Amino acid sequence: MHCIFNNVNMFDGRTFETHENQGTKENRSCKKLMNLSDEICENHGLSVIKNPEKTKGKSHYEWDMNRQNLSWKAKLKFAIDQVVKESDDFEDFLKKCRLHNIEVVYNPEHVIDLKFRLDGQKKFARARTLGWYYESKQIARRIAMYKGVMTYIPKTDIIRTDTDKMQFSSGLERWADIKNMQEASRVINILTKYKIENNEHLESVALTDYSKIGALSEELNSLNTQIEDLSMKIKIARKIQKYKPVTDELKTLSGRKKSKFEKEHQAEISGYNQAVKQMKEFFPDGHFPTPDSMDKKRNALIQERSEKNKEYSDLKSTVAELNYARQTLADYLRNERNVQEMKRKKGDLE
Repeated sequence: MHCIFNNVNMFDGRTFETHENQGTKENRSCKKLMNLSDEICENHGLSVIKNPEKTKGKSHYEWDMNRQNLSWKAKLKFAIDQVVKESDDFEDFLKKCRLHNIEVVYNPEHVIDLKFRLDGQKKFARARTLGWYYESKQIARRIAMYKGVMTYIPKTDIIRTDTDKMQFSSGLERWADIKNMQEASRVINILTKYKIENNEHLESVALTDYSKIGALSEELNSLNTQIEDLSMKIKIARKIQKYKPVTDELKTLSGRKKSKFEKEHQAEISGYNQAVKQMKEFFPDGHFPTPDSMDKKRNALIQERSEKNKEYSDLKSTVAELNYARQTLADYLRNERNVQEMKRKKGDLE
Protein backbone atom coordinates (compact mmCIF):
# COMPACT_ATOMS: atom_id res chain seq x y z
CA MET A 1 0.00 0.00 0.00
CA HIS A 2 1.37 3.42 -0.95
CA CYS A 3 0.52 6.90 0.32
CA ILE A 4 1.42 9.59 -2.21
CA PHE A 5 1.53 13.31 -1.51
CA ASN A 6 3.12 16.35 -3.10
CA ASN A 7 6.32 17.46 -1.38
CA VAL A 8 5.70 21.12 -2.36
CA ASN A 9 2.76 23.15 -1.04
CA MET A 10 0.89 24.53 -4.07
CA PHE A 11 -0.16 27.67 -2.17
CA ASP A 12 3.05 28.96 -0.57
CA GLY A 13 5.73 26.97 -2.49
CA ARG A 14 7.32 25.64 0.71
CA THR A 15 8.46 22.02 0.88
CA PHE A 16 7.09 19.46 3.31
CA GLU A 17 10.45 19.34 5.14
CA THR A 18 10.57 23.08 5.92
CA HIS A 19 6.83 23.64 6.34
CA GLU A 20 5.91 20.71 8.57
CA ASN A 21 9.05 19.27 10.12
CA GLN A 22 9.75 21.72 12.91
CA GLY A 23 10.20 20.72 16.56
CA THR A 24 11.42 17.49 18.16
CA LYS A 25 11.89 14.38 16.06
CA GLU A 26 8.82 12.63 17.54
CA ASN A 27 6.58 15.65 16.95
CA ARG A 28 7.56 16.17 13.34
CA SER A 29 4.91 15.52 10.73
CA CYS A 30 7.12 13.08 8.80
CA LYS A 31 7.24 10.86 11.90
CA LYS A 32 3.46 11.14 12.31
CA LEU A 33 3.07 10.22 8.65
CA MET A 34 5.29 7.15 9.10
CA ASN A 35 3.25 6.07 12.13
CA LEU A 36 0.02 6.51 10.15
CA SER A 37 1.43 4.48 7.27
CA ASP A 38 2.44 1.67 9.69
CA GLU A 39 -1.04 1.72 11.28
CA ILE A 40 -2.73 1.39 7.86
CA CYS A 41 -0.41 -1.46 6.89
CA GLU A 42 -1.12 -3.33 10.16
CA ASN A 43 -4.87 -2.92 9.68
CA HIS A 44 -4.57 -4.51 6.25
CA GLY A 45 -2.29 -7.35 7.36
CA LEU A 46 0.80 -5.94 5.64
CA SER A 47 4.34 -6.12 7.01
CA VAL A 48 5.74 -3.29 9.13
CA ILE A 49 9.41 -2.72 10.00
CA LYS A 50 9.33 -2.55 13.81
CA ASN A 51 12.96 -1.67 14.49
CA PRO A 52 14.53 -0.27 11.34
CA GLU A 53 18.32 -0.48 11.39
CA LYS A 54 20.55 2.16 9.89
CA THR A 55 22.27 -0.11 7.40
CA LYS A 56 23.00 -0.01 3.69
CA GLY A 57 19.70 -0.22 1.85
CA LYS A 58 18.75 -2.88 -0.68
CA SER A 59 17.36 -2.39 -4.15
CA HIS A 60 13.84 -3.69 -4.78
CA TYR A 61 15.42 -6.47 -6.84
CA GLU A 62 17.68 -7.63 -3.97
CA TRP A 63 14.79 -7.38 -1.51
CA ASP A 64 12.53 -9.43 -3.78
CA MET A 65 15.18 -12.15 -4.21
CA ASN A 66 15.53 -12.49 -0.43
CA ARG A 67 11.77 -12.36 0.09
CA GLN A 68 11.25 -15.31 -2.24
CA ASN A 69 13.72 -17.46 -0.28
CA LEU A 70 15.33 -18.64 -3.49
CA SER A 71 18.19 -21.11 -3.75
CA TRP A 72 21.65 -19.79 -4.64
CA LYS A 73 21.23 -21.20 -8.13
CA ALA A 74 17.95 -19.35 -8.69
CA LYS A 75 19.40 -16.13 -7.25
CA LEU A 76 22.41 -16.37 -9.55
CA LYS A 77 20.20 -16.93 -12.60
CA PHE A 78 17.98 -13.98 -11.70
CA ALA A 79 21.04 -11.78 -11.15
CA ILE A 80 22.49 -12.74 -14.55
CA ASP A 81 19.11 -11.98 -16.16
CA GLN A 82 19.22 -8.47 -14.71
CA VAL A 83 22.68 -7.87 -16.18
CA VAL A 84 21.58 -9.17 -19.60
CA LYS A 85 18.82 -6.54 -19.68
CA GLU A 86 21.28 -3.74 -18.92
CA SER A 87 24.07 -4.79 -21.31
CA ASP A 88 24.86 -3.42 -24.76
CA ASP A 89 26.81 -6.47 -25.93
CA PHE A 90 28.62 -9.53 -24.54
CA GLU A 91 31.76 -7.57 -23.57
CA ASP A 92 29.62 -5.04 -21.73
CA PHE A 93 27.82 -7.95 -20.04
CA LEU A 94 31.11 -9.28 -18.62
CA LYS A 95 31.97 -5.83 -17.23
CA LYS A 96 28.53 -5.27 -15.72
CA CYS A 97 28.56 -8.69 -14.06
CA ARG A 98 31.43 -7.51 -11.87
CA LEU A 99 29.55 -4.32 -11.02
CA HIS A 100 26.61 -6.47 -9.87
CA ASN A 101 28.81 -8.57 -7.54
CA ILE A 102 28.88 -11.50 -9.94
CA GLU A 103 32.37 -12.91 -10.41
CA VAL A 104 32.67 -14.17 -13.98
CA VAL A 105 35.37 -16.18 -15.75
CA TYR A 106 35.26 -16.27 -19.54
CA ASN A 107 37.76 -18.22 -21.64
CA PRO A 108 36.55 -18.75 -25.24
CA GLU A 109 39.35 -21.27 -25.89
CA HIS A 110 37.96 -23.74 -23.34
CA VAL A 111 35.03 -26.12 -23.86
CA ILE A 112 33.55 -24.83 -20.60
CA ASP A 113 34.08 -21.21 -21.58
CA LEU A 114 31.92 -19.40 -19.02
CA LYS A 115 31.30 -19.71 -15.28
CA PHE A 116 29.81 -17.49 -12.57
CA ARG A 117 29.98 -17.00 -8.82
CA LEU A 118 27.59 -14.81 -6.88
CA ASP A 119 28.94 -12.75 -4.00
CA GLY A 120 29.02 -15.08 -0.98
CA GLN A 121 28.81 -18.26 -3.04
CA LYS A 122 31.60 -20.77 -2.37
CA LYS A 123 32.07 -22.40 -5.76
CA PHE A 124 31.80 -21.26 -9.35
CA ALA A 125 28.79 -22.48 -11.33
CA ARG A 126 29.37 -23.44 -14.93
CA ALA A 127 27.07 -21.75 -17.42
CA ARG A 128 26.08 -25.19 -18.72
CA THR A 129 25.04 -26.19 -15.19
CA LEU A 130 22.66 -23.22 -15.07
CA GLY A 131 21.18 -24.26 -18.42
CA TRP A 132 21.76 -23.60 -22.12
CA TYR A 133 20.06 -20.20 -21.69
CA TYR A 134 23.15 -19.04 -19.76
CA GLU A 135 25.83 -20.22 -22.19
CA SER A 136 27.94 -17.52 -23.86
CA LYS A 137 26.34 -17.73 -27.33
CA GLN A 138 22.84 -17.64 -25.88
CA ILE A 139 23.64 -14.66 -23.65
CA ALA A 140 24.96 -12.73 -26.67
CA ARG A 141 21.81 -13.64 -28.61
CA ARG A 142 19.58 -12.63 -25.68
CA ILE A 143 21.27 -9.23 -25.42
CA ALA A 144 20.79 -8.61 -29.14
CA MET A 145 17.17 -9.75 -28.92
CA TYR A 146 16.50 -7.60 -25.86
CA LYS A 147 17.95 -4.60 -27.68
CA GLY A 148 15.71 -5.34 -30.67
CA VAL A 149 18.57 -6.09 -33.07
CA MET A 150 17.77 -8.77 -35.63
CA THR A 151 20.86 -10.94 -36.02
CA TYR A 152 19.16 -13.66 -38.08
CA ILE A 153 18.83 -13.03 -41.82
CA PRO A 154 16.49 -15.53 -43.50
CA LYS A 155 17.26 -16.97 -46.93
CA THR A 156 14.73 -15.71 -49.45
CA ASP A 157 13.55 -17.16 -52.79
CA ILE A 158 14.43 -14.06 -54.80
CA ILE A 159 16.39 -15.11 -57.90
CA ARG A 160 19.25 -12.83 -58.87
CA THR A 161 18.92 -11.53 -62.41
CA ASP A 162 21.85 -9.14 -62.16
CA THR A 163 24.31 -11.69 -63.57
CA ASP A 164 25.78 -12.07 -67.05
CA LYS A 165 24.13 -15.49 -67.37
CA MET A 166 20.67 -13.96 -66.84
CA GLN A 167 21.31 -10.88 -68.95
CA PHE A 168 22.41 -12.92 -71.99
CA SER A 169 19.36 -15.23 -71.83
CA SER A 170 16.06 -13.41 -72.27
CA GLY A 171 14.06 -16.60 -71.62
CA LEU A 172 15.88 -17.33 -68.38
CA GLU A 173 15.57 -13.72 -67.29
CA ARG A 174 11.82 -13.72 -68.03
CA TRP A 175 11.37 -16.93 -65.98
CA ALA A 176 13.29 -15.41 -63.05
CA ASP A 177 11.24 -12.20 -63.24
CA ILE A 178 8.01 -14.21 -62.99
CA LYS A 179 9.30 -16.13 -59.96
CA ASN A 180 10.44 -12.91 -58.32
CA MET A 181 7.07 -11.30 -58.93
CA GLN A 182 5.40 -14.28 -57.27
CA GLU A 183 7.60 -13.78 -54.21
CA ALA A 184 6.83 -10.06 -54.26
CA SER A 185 3.13 -10.91 -54.34
CA ARG A 186 3.61 -13.17 -51.30
CA VAL A 187 5.27 -10.28 -49.48
CA ILE A 188 2.37 -7.98 -50.35
CA ASN A 189 -0.02 -10.53 -48.80
CA ILE A 190 2.05 -10.54 -45.60
CA LEU A 191 2.12 -6.76 -45.47
CA THR A 192 -1.65 -6.64 -45.98
CA LYS A 193 -2.19 -9.28 -43.27
CA TYR A 194 -0.36 -7.17 -40.69
CA LYS A 195 -1.59 -3.81 -42.07
CA ILE A 196 1.92 -2.65 -42.90
CA GLU A 197 1.86 0.73 -44.66
CA ASN A 198 5.39 1.04 -46.02
CA ASN A 199 8.95 -0.23 -45.69
CA GLU A 200 9.70 1.97 -42.66
CA HIS A 201 6.57 0.72 -40.95
CA LEU A 202 7.58 -2.89 -41.69
CA GLU A 203 11.01 -2.30 -40.17
CA SER A 204 9.50 -0.73 -37.06
CA VAL A 205 6.88 -3.43 -36.47
CA ALA A 206 9.32 -6.29 -37.11
CA LEU A 207 11.92 -4.91 -34.67
CA THR A 208 9.29 -4.08 -32.03
CA ASP A 209 7.86 -7.60 -32.15
CA TYR A 210 11.37 -9.04 -32.12
CA SER A 211 12.18 -7.17 -28.92
CA LYS A 212 8.89 -8.46 -27.45
CA ILE A 213 10.14 -11.99 -28.09
CA GLY A 214 13.22 -11.11 -26.06
CA ALA A 215 11.10 -9.87 -23.16
CA LEU A 216 8.87 -12.97 -23.35
CA SER A 217 11.95 -15.20 -23.38
CA GLU A 218 13.11 -13.54 -20.17
CA GLU A 219 9.68 -14.06 -18.57
CA LEU A 220 9.57 -17.72 -19.59
CA ASN A 221 13.07 -18.29 -18.28
CA SER A 222 12.14 -16.61 -15.00
CA LEU A 223 9.06 -18.85 -14.70
CA ASN A 224 11.17 -21.94 -15.43
CA THR A 225 13.64 -20.95 -12.73
CA GLN A 226 10.87 -20.42 -10.17
CA ILE A 227 9.21 -23.72 -11.08
CA GLU A 228 12.50 -25.61 -10.81
CA ASP A 229 13.23 -23.93 -7.48
CA LEU A 230 9.80 -24.81 -6.08
CA SER A 231 10.10 -28.39 -7.34
CA MET A 232 13.33 -28.78 -5.40
CA LYS A 233 11.77 -27.36 -2.21
CA ILE A 234 8.64 -29.53 -2.59
CA LYS A 235 10.87 -32.61 -2.83
CA ILE A 236 12.68 -31.62 0.38
CA ALA A 237 9.42 -30.74 2.17
CA ARG A 238 7.87 -34.11 1.23
CA LYS A 239 10.95 -35.83 2.61
CA ILE A 240 10.39 -34.01 5.91
CA GLN A 241 6.71 -34.94 5.82
CA LYS A 242 7.56 -38.60 5.15
CA TYR A 243 10.08 -38.99 7.98
CA LYS A 244 8.44 -36.74 10.58
CA PRO A 245 6.34 -39.54 12.16
CA VAL A 246 9.59 -41.45 12.82
CA THR A 247 11.23 -38.47 14.58
CA ASP A 248 8.00 -37.77 16.48
CA GLU A 249 7.97 -41.33 17.79
CA LEU A 250 11.65 -41.03 18.72
CA LYS A 251 10.81 -38.08 20.99
CA THR A 252 8.44 -40.26 23.02
CA LEU A 253 11.12 -42.87 23.77
CA SER A 254 13.98 -42.97 26.23
CA GLY A 255 16.76 -45.27 27.42
CA ARG A 256 17.28 -48.57 25.61
CA LYS A 257 14.11 -48.24 23.57
CA LYS A 258 15.32 -44.93 22.21
CA SER A 259 18.79 -46.31 21.36
CA LYS A 260 17.29 -49.35 19.66
CA PHE A 261 14.83 -47.21 17.70
CA GLU A 262 17.62 -44.86 16.57
CA LYS A 263 19.66 -47.79 15.23
CA GLU A 264 16.68 -49.31 13.41
CA HIS A 265 15.63 -46.02 11.84
CA GLN A 266 19.01 -44.38 11.37
CA ALA A 267 18.45 -43.71 7.64
CA GLU A 268 15.03 -42.07 8.17
CA ILE A 269 16.25 -39.90 11.06
CA SER A 270 19.36 -38.84 9.13
CA GLY A 271 17.24 -38.06 6.05
CA TYR A 272 14.85 -35.97 8.16
CA ASN A 273 17.63 -33.96 9.80
CA GLN A 274 19.34 -33.34 6.47
CA ALA A 275 16.08 -32.18 4.87
CA VAL A 276 15.31 -29.83 7.78
CA LYS A 277 18.81 -28.36 7.50
CA GLN A 278 18.27 -27.75 3.77
CA MET A 279 14.90 -26.07 4.34
CA LYS A 280 16.35 -23.82 7.02
CA GLU A 281 18.74 -22.44 4.41
CA PHE A 282 15.66 -21.10 2.60
CA PHE A 283 13.50 -20.37 5.64
CA PRO A 284 15.82 -19.43 8.58
CA ASP A 285 12.86 -18.71 10.87
CA GLY A 286 11.88 -22.40 10.78
CA HIS A 287 8.39 -21.75 9.37
CA PHE A 288 8.32 -24.06 6.37
CA PRO A 289 5.51 -23.86 3.80
CA THR A 290 3.62 -27.12 3.29
CA PRO A 291 4.27 -29.23 0.17
CA ASP A 292 0.64 -28.70 -0.87
CA SER A 293 0.88 -24.88 -0.64
CA MET A 294 4.08 -24.88 -2.69
CA ASP A 295 2.57 -27.32 -5.17
CA LYS A 296 -0.42 -25.00 -5.60
CA LYS A 297 1.92 -22.09 -6.29
CA ARG A 298 3.94 -24.22 -8.72
CA ASN A 299 0.78 -25.24 -10.63
CA ALA A 300 -0.19 -21.57 -10.97
CA LEU A 301 3.26 -20.81 -12.40
CA ILE A 302 3.01 -23.78 -14.78
CA GLN A 303 -0.35 -22.46 -16.01
CA GLU A 304 1.15 -19.00 -16.49
CA ARG A 305 4.08 -20.53 -18.37
CA SER A 306 1.69 -22.41 -20.65
CA GLU A 307 -0.10 -19.16 -21.55
CA LYS A 308 3.21 -17.35 -22.10
CA ASN A 309 4.44 -20.21 -24.30
CA LYS A 310 1.37 -19.86 -26.53
CA GLU A 311 1.94 -16.10 -26.75
CA TYR A 312 5.63 -16.69 -27.50
CA SER A 313 4.86 -19.24 -30.23
CA ASP A 314 2.34 -16.93 -31.93
CA LEU A 315 4.69 -13.96 -31.76
CA LYS A 316 7.58 -16.01 -33.10
CA SER A 317 5.49 -17.02 -36.15
CA THR A 318 4.56 -13.38 -36.73
CA VAL A 319 8.17 -12.23 -36.50
CA ALA A 320 9.29 -15.03 -38.85
CA GLU A 321 6.81 -13.82 -41.48
CA LEU A 322 7.67 -10.16 -41.02
CA ASN A 323 11.39 -10.85 -41.12
CA TYR A 324 10.99 -12.91 -44.29
CA ALA A 325 8.96 -10.09 -45.89
CA ARG A 326 11.56 -7.59 -44.72
CA GLN A 327 14.47 -9.52 -46.22
CA THR A 328 12.62 -10.49 -49.42
CA LEU A 329 11.71 -6.88 -50.05
CA ALA A 330 15.33 -5.82 -49.49
CA ASP A 331 16.65 -8.56 -51.83
CA TYR A 332 14.06 -7.74 -54.52
CA LEU A 333 14.77 -4.01 -54.50
CA ARG A 334 18.54 -4.60 -54.44
CA ASN A 335 18.27 -6.93 -57.43
CA GLU A 336 16.12 -4.45 -59.37
CA ARG A 337 18.59 -1.63 -58.71
CA ASN A 338 21.51 -3.78 -59.86
CA VAL A 339 19.69 -4.84 -63.05
CA GLN A 340 18.86 -1.24 -63.89
CA GLU A 341 22.49 -0.26 -63.27
CA MET A 342 23.72 -3.07 -65.57
CA LYS A 343 21.33 -2.02 -68.31
CA ARG A 344 22.39 1.60 -67.96
CA LYS A 345 26.06 0.70 -68.27
CA LYS A 346 25.28 -1.55 -71.24
CA GLY A 347 23.44 1.33 -72.94
CA ASP A 348 26.36 3.68 -72.33
CA LEU A 349 28.76 1.21 -73.96
CA GLU A 350 26.54 0.86 -77.01
